[in-house]
Amino acid sequence: MKKLWQTAVDLDAAVEEYTVGRDPELDARLLRFEAYGTLAHAAGLVSIGILTKTELSRIRKALASLLKKPFKISRAQEDIHTSVEQALTAAIGETGAKVHAGRSRNDQVQVNLRLYLKHTLLTLDAQAGAAAEAWAAFGAKHDGVTIPGYSHLQRAMPTTIGHWAASHVEALLEARRALKFAFDEADACPLGSAAGYGVMLPMPREKVAKLLGFSRVQRNTLRVQSSRPRLEAAVLSSLCLVARDLGTLAWDLSLYSSAEFGFGKLADSFTTGSSIMPQKKNPDVVELTRARAALFPGWLSQVLMIGQLPSGYHRDYQLTKGPLFAALDELGRMLEIAARLPESLKVNEDRCAAAVTTDLLATHEAVALVRKGVPFRVAYREVAERSRKSEPLRASRVELPTHTGAPGLPDWRELSKQNKAVDAWSRKTRSKLEMAWSAL
Repeated sequence: MKKLWQTAVDLDAAVEEYTVGRDPELDARLLRFEAYGTLAHAAGLVSIGILTKTELSRIRKALASLLKKPFKISRAQEDIHTSVEQALTAAIGETGAKVHAGRSRNDQVQVNLRLYLKHTLLTLDAQAGAAAEAWAAFGAKHDGVTIPGYSHLQRAMPTTIGHWAASHVEALLEARRALKFAFDEADACPLGSAAGYGVMLPMPREKVAKLLGFSRVQRNTLRVQSSRPRLEAAVLSSLCLVARDLGTLAWDLSLYSSAEFGFGKLADSFTTGSSIMPQKKNPDVVELTRARAALFPGWLSQVLMIGQLPSGYHRDYQLTKGPLFAALDELGRMLEIAARLPESLKVNEDRCAAAVTTDLLATHEAVALVRKGVPFRVAYREVAERSRKSEPLRASRVELPTHTGAPGLPDWRELSKQNKAVDAWSRKTRSKLEMAWSAL
């Protein structure tokens, strides 16, 4: 079976195995987007007289039929592009062979990837929004439960479970901004750039971009190819930030649910047991979230190193799909767990209250002296001297600062407003994309 690029000479079997790599497996998820890209490109060819409307209709029907059946890419076919073109040609004859005019596998790879990224990043964004909503509900429920705040993992000042949860809600809102950045980077249509140097056809690039739901054309045809690893790196950079914050959440839960802290307890369904110690309940879910977060910088590093090449396309870029897809899949699983963790966490209010002792109020005492006119450094030394001579007791009353975002005012309304605003953008964007794709 011939590949798209193949002429007369058959490829050595070992070379074929080596060069094809994991593409048949990885490309399977791109079938839907290969079909959209092909339809939009074919519509563009109709507008410049290379295909007829009747031929476009036949292509559309053949692709619709293809999407309804189980689809497998063979190693001999190499990738999704060869597989779909050969299926089209088998179904509708010469018309299927005409559709490749004016494009290369290079811009096909790019358009598939960008469409897939837009679809997947919107899904991840929705998951981050659901996780933010779940942690906001948890935090508001436990807004008045005081716990020690920590700096250098040493007891610092009082805070609340609500304030702690709100910090992770805000992290998830930041995650949504990072994912939107990645979406915007992917939202440029590469079709019409071919292998980087265009083709001697008047390709209607703006028309094709609009048909596919892109906000803009990726203008310079050479830059389309040179930007390939940069796009993956931009997306992975955003995913790294989101994963990093989920790792922090996991660390907190691991600490706070331990017997030594005891601020909360994970439900049995979210823990595992020991093979030797009958009493053990291990927080494997949060530990594996923490471990997964550590994988993302490695994936980013792989892509960045692969991308250090001269302008134009290089076969090296084939290997950026693996790290990218692995990271996207992993973050989806992490966000799903992050959204379910609040329902599994039971707060021990007595243990939380017992942990808040008078030593945590030293800064409060210093500020009280400042309010009476004592210079802060004088007040600091006075309270420090007194603290060293006294044993901490359980605090009977804790006053919390109430300025915006402080422990006494997490500002749930504003957090909810921000989350809903991103929800509205995400739904609108998804709807526009699906409408564009359905119209094809």
